[in-house]
Amino acid sequence: MKTGFIGLGNVGGKLAGSLLRNGVDLSVHDLDPARVADFVARGGAAGASPAALMQACDVVITCLPSPAACDAVMQEMLPHVAEGKIWIEMSTTDEAEVRRLAQAVEARGGLAMECPVSGGCHRADTGNISIFAGGPRDGFERVLPLLTILGRRVLHTGEIGTASTLKVMTNYLATANLLTLCEALTTMKAAGLDLATTYEAIRISSGTSFVHETESQLILSGSRDVNFTMDLVLKDIGLFQAIAERNAVPLELSPEVIRIMQDGQARYGSRAQSDRIIERLEEAAGVSVLADGFPQELVDEEPEERGHEVRIRRAAAE
Repeated sequence: MKTGFIGLGNVGGKLAGSLLRNGVDLSVHDLDPARVADFVARGGAAGASPAALMQACDVVITCLPSPAACDAVMQEMLPHVAEGKIWIEMSTTDEAEVRRLAQAVEARGGLAMECPVSGGCHRADTGNISIFAGGPRDGFERVLPLLTILGRRVLHTGEIGTASTLKVMTNYLATANLLTLCEALTTMKAAGLDLATTYEAIRISSGTSFVHETESQLILSGSRDVNFTMDLVLKDIGLFQAIAERNAVPLELSPEVIRIMQDGQARYGSRAQSDRIIERLEEAAGVSVLADGFPQELVDEEPEERGHEVRIRRAAAE
């Protein structure tokens, strides 16, 4: 399929790069002309506008920083949606908003799929990231060949809105895990433990996690640059809190997670890297949570391979 991609930021640029690297007929658009020029230099085409991409392409993918940005782009594209056109939303967004826009696409005869990703920029860069796909099953099967280029593990989550709901849940869990790791590492430093040993103790134990094996390394190296900023964290965990409130779930940890991240943003700036949240504790405890031998940036060491659909266990049992 002739494919358009809108939004070449930290995640979008890497996802689009996987399409280009694997021979997809790709046109791109971004507000930053330098990003577009980079893709053109590598064999892609420049899309003049979102409207032009929807006119020229079979499928248009959006990966944008906020629901408002996505809405602005969709308002340009909607007049050009017609029978057979496909819109894939890969941003992390509000499930009610993605449903609203999907209905507008479907009203014009198009197919809408929401496909947010999880696993970090380093895995987006190699096509090994995980993808949640929400939308009709027949639509999922239409876009699966494209999704298996973009990601390693692809899960069909159900109707439109389910993927966005699950994605903000996973981002909430990742943020809560980051905060507990900050507390653990700072406490071990204050207690006189070697931090490289501490890292390995967590890694081989019941306390380990994806966040530990990735973000803890960037904290300890002093890089603290995970390509994900505090404003984006607060957007996602705020969306999760809103889901709980709509469903009358009286969360206790979530409001505190939001408060801590808001304090970090006030201290270090709206666009500060999320891993800098540990600096609140370093300052309070008077310690430096650093260790030699850890990388300045994350690199996905898994070889790139074509992705596959993840089968839900109960479905497999049936």
